[in-house]
Amino acid sequence: MAKVIVSTENAPAAIGTYNQAVKVGTTVYLSGQIPLVPESMEIVSQDFTEQAHQVFKNLVAVCEAAGGELQDMVKVNIFLTDLSNFAIVNDVMSQYFKTPYPARAAVQVSALPKAVQIEIDGIMELPSTN
Repeated sequence: MAKVIVSTENAPAAIGTYNQAVKVGTTVYLSGQIPLVPESMEIVSQDFTEQAHQVFKNLVAVCEAAGGELQDMVKVNIFLTDLSNFAIVNDVMSQYFKTPYPARAAVQVSALPKAVQIEIDGIMELPSTN
């Protein structure tokens, strides 16, 4: 199967040697999103909750550009610079996902690009068109 590159102006442009997402068949591999505002490519704020919301908004945009929606994500990887923000992540995530929730990992890392506090990547499975 051919790889299809997914790109949208409604999410931050790639800041390195990667694409926003790559679709192979009905599976979409989403690159990590950080809390950049797409129009300005600036960090939304230093507030963790606002950063988390911006990351989910960016993921929504990439999912839609790939022909799906956030709820189609089957696996989410969350990277945090401070695991004490885990409860906030759960609260924010519950505002974007409904059950059944995707599989998920959440890990603390020492640093993230542009000194942000959160990054999320994942895998989306598009609904069958049969």
